[in-house]
Amino acid sequence: MAGTAPLRRLAVAASHLRTANVYLVDGAVAATVAVAVSASFASAGSAPGAVTPLGALLNAGTVVPLVWRRKAPFAVAVTVAVFAILVSAYHRPGQELQYGALVATYTVAELGRPWQRRGFLGSVLAVLVYGSLFVKHASPNDFILTVLLPLSAYLLGTLARVRRARTEAVEGRAAQLARGREAEAARAAAEERARIARDMHDILAHAISTMVVQAEAGPVVVRASPARAERAFEAIAEAGRDSMVQLRRLLGLLDSEPKAGVQAPTPTVAAIPALVDRMNQAGLRVTLAAQGEPRALPADTALAAYRIVQEALTNTLKHADACSAAVQLAWSDTDLLLTVTDDGRGGNGARGRSDGEGHGLIGIRERAAACGGHAKAGPGPHGGFRVSACLPYPERGQPR
Repeated sequence: MAGTAPLRRLAVAASHLRTANVYLVDGAVAATVAVAVSASFASAGSAPGAVTPLGALLNAGTVVPLVWRRKAPFAVAVTVAVFAILVSAYHRPGQELQYGALVATYTVAELGRPWQRRGFLGSVLAVLVYGSLFVKHASPNDFILTVLLPLSAYLLGTLARVRRARTEAVEGRAAQLARGREAEAARAAAEERARIARDMHDILAHAISTMVVQAEAGPVVVRASPARAERAFEAIAEAGRDSMVQLRRLLGLLDSEPKAGVQAPTPTVAAIPALVDRMNQAGLRVTLAAQGEPRALPADTALAAYRIVQEALTNTLKHADACSAAVQLAWSDTDLLLTVTDDGRGGNGARGRSDGEGHGLIGIRERAAACGGHAKAGPGPHGGFRVSACLPYPERGQPR
């Protein structure tokens, strides 16, 4: 691990160089090459004709264009290569190594387009081979060195280009994964808020319907039957308290930092008898029957069962003009069958549900489907209206 620390520091330094000012960095590169080229002037000595203004100008042509090497890599590479050939031919002074040409070769291999890279490398090799063999008649060692240096610079530029492309690909995949995670989180939040909205609809529809029915009956029975009027007002108060508790729980789910003490248990199948009792207090005679051995249900299925029965009874209380209703729970080996029937007007003119597409019935179908089951609603076989839902148990070992 200790041996990788210098590599990491080099990578960080290279990253800083890539993000720094282009002209500042490339100007520093050109200055470094200028220092190396100045060694040729020092070694030329003071012999007459060893250094000429034209020779100085040609040498400067291999250095100054490097300031723009990343802005126009191919044009700079061609310019520097032409001046390097002229320096080698004029040789007043010459250069032991064509430092500017090596930097230009590296740059075009890293930043040039494919045709620019191939064309430049082929041209450079052709000129070097011809000049070394037929002009300067270089020895084998000098020939190998002359060809190997630009190839090495080109290889280093190619490695830098491949590494940069790989880094960009990894960063792109990371950004795509981050966007995917954000989209998934947003989708999960939207689904949760939709579920909370359905719960709020069920809570408010049930509570308000109970309150309205009891409030309408209160003035009628307050003189004739004070005890019955008292029960009606108790039912209104109980419905209000229950709805407030459940609304606090739902609003706590929406809050990023839910307050302690306002949470309430999520209603389940075990809360259906209490729901039936409240509906009886509201004036609708409701009976509850269960068949089979109760099974433990996942939290979403247990909540869906309670909400389906609640919505069905609320619709009966609001729209059916019914006197009684029956709730049946049938526990089989594979699923729980919920049935709510009433003796009201059924599908004929039942306000808000005659077409089967009211918000409540849509919510019932959505809740059943979310648990892997199904629900249906329509006129009962002997009149009235019936809502039935089948909620399957999860298979053993199957995740919910």
